[in-house]
Amino acid sequence: MFSCFYPDEWIDSVYDYSFESAKEAGFRAVIFDVDNTLVPHGAPATDEAKALFDRLRALGFSTCLMSNNKEERVKSFAGEVGCAYLYKAGKPLKKGYIKAMEIIGATAADTLFIGDQLFTDVWGAKRCGIRCVLTKPIDPKEEIQIVLKRYLEKIVLKEYEKRKNNP
Repeated sequence: MFSCFYPDEWIDSVYDYSFESAKEAGFRAVIFDVDNTLVPHGAPATDEAKALFDRLRALGFSTCLMSNNKEERVKSFAGEVGCAYLYKAGKPLKKGYIKAMEIIGATAADTLFIGDQLFTDVWGAKRCGIRCVLTKPIDPKEEIQIVLKRYLEKIVLKEYEKRKNNP
């Protein structure tokens, strides 16, 4: 019932993810959500975020930020970390994911999507056949509409954990 919202992987932090293993598995592109995936909502790029994108470039990954936020926010962050971006992407609609892959010359088969929300990030990526990695939100302080979605996410993630542990 909820499987369209289940991530392919669920991790604590994008900063602990093994991009080296992803590279060995054939992935060559990563699309990221920004807020609460890479930094707290509205925060500028941290040294840790900048180092992550340097690491990804060194590994040969193409990267793109994909956000439903305004251009000013996404463009600024993309400039700080040095990657492509797509703003007002319309997640979870497929067209944004497809556009992001076009921007970086990638396909669903060789792309990872990493984000912190089930009903936008994960659902949209899964609809496009992109491997999706859910990360725990960085900061519990969120806008009210996201706080409300988090309650529903808890229900889905509880079922996800049950199925993962009892296939």
